[in-house]
Amino acid sequence: SCDINQSPLHLFLTEIMRPILYSLVFSLPILLLIGMHFGGLYVFLPLILAFVLIPSFELVIPASSQNLIEEKKKGASENQLYDYLLFSVPFIVVGVLIVFLSRMQNSDLLWFERLGMILGMGLIMGAMGINVAHELGHRRSKVEQFLAKALLTTAQYTQFFIDHNKGHHRNVGTPEDSATARYNETVYQYWIRVIVGSYRSAWQISNRECKRKKNSVYSLSNEMLRLQLGQLVLVLCVFAFFGWEVLLYYIAAAAFAIVLLETVEYVEHYGLSRKKVNEHRYENVRPVHSWNSNHVLGRLFLFELSRHSDHHFDPHKKYQLLDHWEESPQLPTGYPGCMILSLVPPLWFGLVNSRIPTEVLK
Repeated sequence: SCDINQSPLHLFLTEIMRPILYSLVFSLPILLLIGMHFGGLYVFLPLILAFVLIPSFELVIPASSQNLIEEKKKGASENQLYDYLLFSVPFIVVGVLIVFLSRMQNSDLLWFERLGMILGMGLIMGAMGINVAHELGHRRSKVEQFLAKALLTTAQYTQFFIDHNKGHHRNVGTPEDSATARYNETVYQYWIRVIVGSYRSAWQISNRECKRKKNSVYSLSNEMLRLQLGQLVLVLCVFAFFGWEVLLYYIAAAAFAIVLLETVEYVEHYGLSRKKVNEHRYENVRPVHSWNSNHVLGRLFLFELSRHSDHHFDPHKKYQLLDHWEESPQLPTGYPGCMILSLVPPLWFGLVNSRIPTEVLK
């Protein structure tokens, strides 16, 4: 008899349909393109999906803590469909950005149409661009890392590549990490602290690397300097081709993408800390030092970013392999819903503070 695990239907469901589910996020640029074409209130379709429909569905759809069984992990790791989805994102983001910049030249647009398009573009650059840049930035391939930097350049936030990979993952849950939200710190206070702190940290890390290699910090061997120049080139290109007014709209969209990213980072580590084991070092990073969410829609739309506990435990593990850990603190809902909750600090503190394990209370 035929082994059911090797049947065509089973292989289709596990090896083709599972990765395709992650393509749900591509509905966001499609909705933005529809909104830019038809105008009016259609421009808010991506925002309605991301911050109304998904959080609402996650209130009724049960979360799933099920992990991929070990026998399937090797196949999932080698299935290139998961990677092709990621590799398509830079081209999609850049393509939609060009359409956005062209559309914003239209002088007949109403103010709310411009606002909806700016927020929609920011959502694409944040939820797709920066999120996929985060995943690719942890890969060891130079091509994948280049794509990560390119995506961060579109959002004018290349500092994230350096500070996240070489600072945040080492210092998470400690006072040295600007991306770890403090206990009872509001998201509004956090935005200012993390944007300034991560920018400073990225320069410090890059400057130290130059000095260690005996290179000048003012040369192109300085990675942070190279990345900032890349951002400047993009800004100058937008100005040259589309003018000052459209440049301001682009910067506003990038700013919204950055705020979205940092709101997610606020949620990921809020109130969690690592204890000092001696004068010079902290305890090792464990799953308990990051918030986890098993809510399915948020996981699919964000390429499993919400299984953040396992990501910090093993930063190089591919998104499709990330596991649920019983010891990790669990968020009350998915990431989109938690982002909304964080904007109302008393509500956020009331729902989340009691969920913080006492052993990691910051």
